[in-house]
Amino acid sequence: MEKTAHDMPRHRSFQATLFCLLCFSQLVEAQPAITAKLSHALQVAGPGEKLIVWVFLTDKGTETLGKLSDPASLLSERSLARRANVLPRAQLVDETDLPVCREYALKIQSAGVKIRHFSKWLNAISVETNSGQISILRSFPFVRELELVARFPKDGSLDDRSQPFEFSPRSPGKTTGVNDLDYGPSFAQVNQINVPAVHNTGNHGQDVIVGVFDNGFRLPNHEAFDSLTILATYDFVDHKVSVVPVDTRVSFGTHGVNTLSTIGGYKPGTLIGPAFKAKYLLARTENDSSETPVEEDNWVRAIEWADSQGVQVTSTSLGYLSFDAPYVSYTWEQMDGKTAITTKAAVMAARKGIVVVNSAGNNGFSSSNNTLNAPADADSIISAGAVDASGTRAAFSSVGPTTSVPARIKPDVMARGVAVLAADAVTSTAYVSVNGTSFSCPLTAGVVALMIHAFPAATPMQVITALKNTASRASTPDNQYGWGIINAKAAIDYLQATEEPPKAYALLQNYPNPFNSGTVIEYELPEETSVSLKIYNLLGQVVRTIASGAEPAGHYRPRWDGRSEGGAVLSSGIYFARLDVSGGQSGTTATSVRKMVLLR
Repeated sequence: MEKTAHDMPRHRSFQATLFCLLCFSQLVEAQPAITAKLSHALQVAGPGEKLIVWVFLTDKGTETLGKLSDPASLLSERSLARRANVLPRAQLVDETDLPVCREYALKIQSAGVKIRHFSKWLNAISVETNSGQISILRSFPFVRELELVARFPKDGSLDDRSQPFEFSPRSPGKTTGVNDLDYGPSFAQVNQINVPAVHNTGNHGQDVIVGVFDNGFRLPNHEAFDSLTILATYDFVDHKVSVVPVDTRVSFGTHGVNTLSTIGGYKPGTLIGPAFKAKYLLARTENDSSETPVEEDNWVRAIEWADSQGVQVTSTSLGYLSFDAPYVSYTWEQMDGKTAITTKAAVMAARKGIVVVNSAGNNGFSSSNNTLNAPADADSIISAGAVDASGTRAAFSSVGPTTSVPARIKPDVMARGVAVLAADAVTSTAYVSVNGTSFSCPLTAGVVALMIHAFPAATPMQVITALKNTASRASTPDNQYGWGIINAKAAIDYLQATEEPPKAYALLQNYPNPFNSGTVIEYELPEETSVSLKIYNLLGQVVRTIASGAEPAGHYRPRWDGRSEGGAVLSSGIYFARLDVSGGQSGTTATSVRKMVLLR
């Protein structure tokens, strides 16, 4: 039937209304997501109340893409050399190393927010904003997601209060004719992990670059630091080069003095740390003031800064779990290795060749759930628990497992965390006795530095494997002790054994397995031969070629990122690594297959 003149405007009106509704629906759908934590914070925040928010971006823009062909424009030579241990030469840098797009940052700043930090790894900007400005941020097409920056109150139970150290003529020290150095009363804490045996070989961690992140270092002129080599410092709390806190109250920067002296102090007859000849990067990431909570973006920015400086091992005696009220805290269920922002950054650091060592936490034991702090839940890093002088687990030391599927044992290893000798933060010639996983962490990181000095090409996973397989409970690991108390000399000997020329063709089990974002596939060639290493799905289809062509004899440890040949993210499931070799002088032709489990 023909429409009347009266009907047609109504019809057009209906179409216009429908069109507007569809456009509005698409606009709403296109807006970036707001996470549950931020949504809750917006509900409880007062008008104009300051919020600290992560603004995650969709891409890096186009202005810096050409830099990927020039890695030296993005990272230091030391950083590139370290990455070469774990990444193919042609893939030392990727899009995560490009800076955040300047154009996007300027537009975000135009919304009236204050920019705090940029994270190139996460492709995010942390900003100070309020509820009224959130809608402006959501309107930008290059914004992918908005998340609350985790804020943590100063935890007075982080470590027990330090006590002045009482020197005694009977304090254990150098054993004449056995050790080359006079450790004084610090002998017990380093001898428990067999450090003197390594020092006796002349290995003091020379030239290894170590990053220490803490609440500042208020007494840099302590006698224990007289011979310490410091490459660079930065205060990510107050945005200045010096890591001496501006606030002169005693608590500010004390913890950093204690932890730094534990790993790198050197005062013969009193205190000698495991890696006293290493080179140090110092970052202040924590603010001690109860009025100004710790914020996780400080740590993320610090690990990226340290990476660019060529850091090889980091020691972080901090943990993140409880937010400052009224924000929603992380829960123990979220200690899954993939939720907390610091955990994500720690995993990325490990992928880039950094050995990350972190305190497991001081939340004690629970029979019903883990008591970990982030990023101690991260895969591919070392979480250090604490024992006393007798080797018994300290009651405060946090326990696992992680809530990942499958669950992973945490902590990884143990070291002394009770009555540890450290430099005093007030008097430059005094020392204190301190407790906490804050001190088992730098002792462990110091051992890692010794291992890297002995084997500069060792990858994070090789270091972790060596530490675990030579620790005191390697055959019976559990969630209270992990693999047990570390043994510096045995771990180095383990690396030595694995560096010997291969005697046979072998495709080893990938690690970690199951894995989430990446795994290492290790194989060995006793002679030069033609190699094909491919990944197959359950249908027998090739999804990725890892290696193809002639390769010389040696150990190979390529990493697979769980993506297809074209870069697509593959779904969870079972995959197979198949190694085919042929054409060597021996005429050997061999095929090996390993099953791998990818979990998203």
